[in-house]
Amino acid sequence: METRSRELQAAEYLEKHRIKELVGYLTSALLFFRPEKPREYLISLLERLRIAKVTGVAFPFFMDNSNIVSMFEMMDSSNRGTISFVQYKEALKTLGLCTEDEDLEDDGHRITLDQFKDEVNKRITEIWSAF
Repeated sequence: METRSRELQAAEYLEKHRIKELVGYLTSALLFFRPEKPREYLISLLERLRIAKVTGVAFPFFMDNSNIVSMFEMMDSSNRGTISFVQYKEALKTLGLCTEDEDLEDDGHRITLDQFKDEVNKRITEIWSAF
């Protein structure tokens, strides 16, 4: 019984401080950049995150606009300048910016590059600011 209580406390602690999400995003950044010295990179990233939180400077992103554009262009294989809502939602899930059960509103319109960039950047900012 005591073990179950400790497990529950541990789970509540991790959830309260969003530790699983933080570790997930740090792992994503590691895999994206593949730095020569991963420990030093993680320390640096956490330090930049702390500084951003304290000073209000921009949060460290593991994707810049050129990466977002490249991802969009891969989905827009016909070069129309838009992607479908299904592609949009899958891209957000792939980036870890949307959960399986998140209910996104499909208004029937296709998603433009600017809309995609704005949404990705907005969600990344929201995620980092939560830490």
